[in-house]
Amino acid sequence: MTSSWQDPDAVEFMLDECDTWAVVGLSGDPSRTAYEIAELLQSRGKRIVPIHPSAPTVLGEQGYATLADVPFPIDVVDVFRRSESAGEFADQAVDVGAKAVWFQLGVVDEDAFDRTIAAGVPMVMDTCPAIEWRKRGSR
Repeated sequence: MTSSWQDPDAVEFMLDECDTWAVVGLSGDPSRTAYEIAELLQSRGKRIVPIHPSAPTVLGEQGYATLADVPFPIDVVDVFRRSESAGEFADQAVDVGAKAVWFQLGVVDEDAFDRTIAAGVPMVMDTCPAIEWRKRGSR
């Protein structure tokens, strides 16, 4: 069953029309899921922007400590944080004018979802770009 948290139109918008993905929680550790997904995003032609307190350069892209530090527009804020700390990044995404918010598999904050949607920003939760691309087959 697809919940309203995974609106197919929002997923399609992010995967097809959004090019710059800020990846919250991305570090240089290749064993982490965030790193694997950032690599996948790059392989699909997306620009990744690491968001991590230590602002590492990851996969050849300069990192930033916060979303507010990024000096160019962000299309999607992709959040790899525990559910209890993810909501603040949805709020920051709205504040910096991101076009969309994506909470990764297992990350759910219904209040943040409601706030983000109310602000007019599409959002999906509890799924992963890899899963969504796989569902679509070769498209």
